[in-house]
Amino acid sequence: MTRYQPEHFPEHGGSLLIEGVWTEQGRIDIAISAEGTIEAAGPGAGSDFRGGAEYRIDGTGCIALPGLVNCHTHAAMSLLRGYADDMPLQAWLGEKIWPLEARLTGSDVYWGTRLACLEMIRTGTTAFQDMYFFMEEAARAAGDAGVRAVLAYGFIDLFNDEKREQEIRATRRFVSHVRDLHNPLITAAVGPHAVYTVSPEGLRWLAEYSGEEEIGIHVHLSETEQEVADAVKAWGKRPPEILDTCGILTPRTVAAHCCWLDRGECMLLAGRGVSVAYNPASNMKLAVNRAMPYPWLREAGVNISLGSDGCSSNNNLDLFEEMKIGALLQKFAWNSPTLLPAGEMLAIATSGGARALGLGTGTIAPGAPADLILVDRHAVCTTPLHSISSNMVYSCSGAAVLTTICNGRVLMLDRYIPGEEEVLAGASAAAADLVRRAGSA
Repeated sequence: MTRYQPEHFPEHGGSLLIEGVWTEQGRIDIAISAEGTIEAAGPGAGSDFRGGAEYRIDGTGCIALPGLVNCHTHAAMSLLRGYADDMPLQAWLGEKIWPLEARLTGSDVYWGTRLACLEMIRTGTTAFQDMYFFMEEAARAAGDAGVRAVLAYGFIDLFNDEKREQEIRATRRFVSHVRDLHNPLITAAVGPHAVYTVSPEGLRWLAEYSGEEEIGIHVHLSETEQEVADAVKAWGKRPPEILDTCGILTPRTVAAHCCWLDRGECMLLAGRGVSVAYNPASNMKLAVNRAMPYPWLREAGVNISLGSDGCSSNNNLDLFEEMKIGALLQKFAWNSPTLLPAGEMLAIATSGGARALGLGTGTIAPGAPADLILVDRHAVCTTPLHSISSNMVYSCSGAAVLTTICNGRVLMLDRYIPGEEEVLAGASAAAADLVRRAGSA
């Protein structure tokens, strides 16, 4: 493959032609319009576009895939990577994570989100869904990075009327802010944190508001056994029933984790059109003691997507690694080597995520958004290449990604990302200052 120099990087967009790239269907050309849409994809498709393309990429040494979609993360927690590991969940939260988060500033969230976007671009993720704080700064960071983002302010009212009104105002402000950006790659959602941090009144308001605004809902659901037990003790209902009673379960909803669902609750999510975000690495690291019930969800017809969770409970945002962990966890948990095969796992990370976030088909096809990645066909992890999906899920990491394209714009070309050094320096400084402030509190 031709090695591109930084001075040749197509920073300002334009029509693009990728020639001779490899896919499961064989070698194809991909023509992308200046507006960021795939115009043609197939053998010989480049012949009609070769003369008019502003940029051309030789794809003969590459495998083309749809961009990966990360449906659950707290992106700015990249600043906490490695800060608190190997601890029990409540001690991890109470002694490490919450005290540090209490000292967060908007600048921290900007640099943490920029670092997360840099890592996602480098490992083949073109879109992500985020729930956190200072989300105006997260939106600025995603906009500067050029990736797609569905962003939600983390709504936590702690069953307090005054706090709930503050969270309502913050949610309204953020949704209005995103609308005023007029950036088609950045959309707002509402973010009820969980049934144990948001009152029924808050949940009902969020459900109604999301319907009025026609925006998504991003919520944690049945992550731990304790969450379920506490809900039953306090309300006499399990978490999915609480959310459903309050109107949170809709076709616009992405529910993260879902490890402690029963079979009937999987049917409920399917009936409401909810998508689930599977977070295997985080669930294993925090020892939630149960794998998401993939067979029940699949049997019910639930759309399943993939998430990394934040970098403090995963430590990286590499969805290639997440695919492998996710497939192996299901096989192990259900004692079934045929469960969640590579092709299904790859679809979960691409088209499943695109469907969950309303971002098109998540495929490389005419009319689809031009969100795609090129993987090195001559890497160790792709040699030999008996099956593209198998190598992508079981063999490769995000280090095999050479080029990342979002909405037709090249964000990384042959591993080069403009401005990477500035992001690394800014994020490193922000993380050090955050820990210093927390230590002096």
